[in-house]
Amino acid sequence: MYAYMLMAVIFVLGYLCIAFEHPLKIDKAASALLTAMLAWTVLVLSADSILPLIEAGAHATNNTDLVVGELRHHLGEISEILFFLMGAMTIVELIDAHEGFKVITDRIRTSKRVQLLWTIGFITFFLSAALDNLTTTIVMVSLLRKLVKEQHERWFYAGIVVIAANAGGAWSPIGDVTTTMLWIGNQITTSGIVAQLFLPSLVCLLVPLIFLSLTMKGEFERPTVKLTKEERRDPTTPFERNLVFILGIGALVFVPVFKTVTHLPPYMGILLGLGVLWVVTEVLHRGKNAEDKHPLSVVGVLRRIDITSVLFFLGILLAVSSLATAGHLTQVASALKDSLGNVYAINIAIGLLSSVVDNVPLVAGAMKMYPLISPEALAAAGGDGWLGNFVVDGAFWELLAYCAGTGGSCLIIGSAAGVAAMGMEKINFIWYLKKISLLALLGYLAGAATYIGLAILA
Repeated sequence: MYAYMLMAVIFVLGYLCIAFEHPLKIDKAASALLTAMLAWTVLVLSADSILPLIEAGAHATNNTDLVVGELRHHLGEISEILFFLMGAMTIVELIDAHEGFKVITDRIRTSKRVQLLWTIGFITFFLSAALDNLTTTIVMVSLLRKLVKEQHERWFYAGIVVIAANAGGAWSPIGDVTTTMLWIGNQITTSGIVAQLFLPSLVCLLVPLIFLSLTMKGEFERPTVKLTKEERRDPTTPFERNLVFILGIGALVFVPVFKTVTHLPPYMGILLGLGVLWVVTEVLHRGKNAEDKHPLSVVGVLRRIDITSVLFFLGILLAVSSLATAGHLTQVASALKDSLGNVYAINIAIGLLSSVVDNVPLVAGAMKMYPLISPEALAAAGGDGWLGNFVVDGAFWELLAYCAGTGGSCLIIGSAAGVAAMGMEKINFIWYLKKISLLALLGYLAGAATYIGLAILA
């Protein structure tokens, strides 16, 4: 029991170190990795005392083997996310090296803060539904670097990108990993989730946009590009720029199609797209000298990938998975069921909890705790009102998709989109907490209220 509590203490202390990265002057990736390693070390050394607390280990020869097996299982799932992240970041950097984003940035001519805010918000919202919230965040933050010069001002737009990406991903079966989990598990259908969650997700975005529109005035400053005849010439031709942009965006959009057709994980699709782009760019620039070719090649842009943010992602997901293995998350889910007992209240609480810990194990735990009810089982139970929430496209599953997808916006490390934005723009945790968290919370609650209101009226 002491080891069980020690794991929770380690996670909380590690979380605080991440939150206070700047005052401590310790990189958040170091804190995340140390937290994960210590948590798993305590778990494996105390496996005999911790694991009997949960129903596990029936097929393992001993508890230590069970812990190692669980670690490998979680690492496999985390690696899929990391390879997807690295593949998407490489494609985005390759487009950027070819100045492909000029196709979009040249069309955003406004210099007014409020207009840019709404433009970025809606582009992110709909792009996230077509791609996913993680990839969309990487693309949009890269675009913001081309549009907004001052970093702290760019953080406001990055905050809206996080909120919009999570909101846009919630109403699409391929827009967020948790929604995809529910879709694959047959808890929700494509038509059901789009019809029921589009309006709540839109409200989740509109509330922060309206609030920020009341305070953001004036114009923003675009980055100045210094061009001299001797120093720099256009690195690519318009044909090369447009080709790489179309192929790059096409590779990102192709991922959900590839997954649907082949049933292979998303990282396979993103690596396939990267492979195609790699070959195309090698052929495209093979006639150029090494000095001009290297910055435009995959080998060249790989050096620009932020490995620190990838390691942070690895550490935080491993730390959360240790709590999932030990049973902390299942215990929290059980407490929610016993203390709240209302599907709306449970989901809102799960959404808020997902801003602290990763939403994937929370949703996985909820899917295990509250099994999918078939129409036959519901009929046999006499149409029980509580069980009716757990049928396909039931209120519990739909609201779970919304809450788990958008609740993570309340804290910068509460979602994959937030972690990606934090890593790319070096956003301060405390700054996000002061400037964006309340807006995200208001949007989250307004969207949940919209869903509940529509459900009651129906």
